[in-house]
Amino acid sequence: MPLPLADWLVRIQQQHPQAIAMGLERVRAVAGAMRLAPKPAPVVVTVGGTNGKGSTVAFLEAIARAAGLRVGTYTSPHLWRFNERIRIDGVDAADDAIVGAFERIDAARGDTPITYFEYATLAAFDLFERAGLDFAILEVGLGGRLDATNLVDADVAVITTVDLDHMDYLGPDRESIGAEKAGILRAGKIAVFGEKDPPSSVLRRAYALGTIAIRGHSDYLVDRFDDHWMWREPGFQLDLPYPALAAPVQVDNAAAAVAALRASPLAMPDEAFAHGVAEARVPGRLQVIGESPEVVADVAHNPQGARQLAAWLAANPKPTVAVFSALGDKDIEGVVAALLPHIVAWHLGPITDAGSRGLPVETLEARVRAGGATTVHAHGALDHALSAARDAAGEGGRVLVFGSFHTVAVLANAPT
Repeated sequence: MPLPLADWLVRIQQQHPQAIAMGLERVRAVAGAMRLAPKPAPVVVTVGGTNGKGSTVAFLEAIARAAGLRVGTYTSPHLWRFNERIRIDGVDAADDAIVGAFERIDAARGDTPITYFEYATLAAFDLFERAGLDFAILEVGLGGRLDATNLVDADVAVITTVDLDHMDYLGPDRESIGAEKAGILRAGKIAVFGEKDPPSSVLRRAYALGTIAIRGHSDYLVDRFDDHWMWREPGFQLDLPYPALAAPVQVDNAAAAVAALRASPLAMPDEAFAHGVAEARVPGRLQVIGESPEVVADVAHNPQGARQLAAWLAANPKPTVAVFSALGDKDIEGVVAALLPHIVAWHLGPITDAGSRGLPVETLEARVRAGGATTVHAHGALDHALSAARDAAGEGGRVLVFGSFHTVAVLANAPT
């Protein structure tokens, strides 16, 4: 009898001694043993960057599906169920399909240890190849150059933003981090940069390879109006609705998705862009999960994400109480500092499902106070923090749940 998916997920966490082990040698060897095709679909877009990857993937998927294409998306991490990571035509992969892929991976890998993320990536490639896709979208897990998704030579690479995160793995500054993210670029292929001024390391890599670079707010422009926005490049423009995804930065993410699809070999009718931008959804991005008080969940977990969250709070003022927890390797002090003007009180709880990356709540409290917060309450569990924050906010206030995918996953209600 096949091992259930829940048991497989426990098993694959134990196959490699490290939770994160960057490098392509192991995963390339297993992909070769599985005889996977070089690309999981005729057209592939890979999306990297510090923030905005998941939202950009959602826009790409929604637009392409509106155009009638058969689309596969691979994202990480998941919020509620592993199955969310692998979608075909907007539907999460079924347990038995994932188990079948894991069985094929295990049969091929021999004694080669691979990580949880590498299992997931190979499973996505396997299922996509079997599905007969028109288009595959791959979200980079960490960095780019040594990420398992980088086995595939994408037709278009998107780098949304570059900022400080995962510095233990990617380097101490934007230039170092940018060099790692630029590893997804390919000679003679297309790259879309969501920022007008990405790090020099990214541009140098593009120029050295002969990558065709398309820069946001330079090679394509975004004009905002009261009731719509316009995406335009020389000789072409699109009038588009504002995204349902709430943060102001989502227009930039949508614009990068439009640029990637415009530059790809895919044929897209104009109406597909408008429909996809309006319909794209992704959980945990300023997601309203309760009322009276309003409860909003967001996975922002680094200073850049916190600044984007602060911009939304400034545009939507309301007394806001935070429910916050973060992993120990994050710039907690920088996150707190970015949000200080918008948060009246902080309620903290520990993350208990992240192994050594989690923090005791006492350590978390000390780091939140080091970021400048003064009204701070530590709780023994995140659900206790949420209950206290609801009481503190009152019916007319707001509770903001953020700091980690783990935090949102614990506190947000899974969709029905």
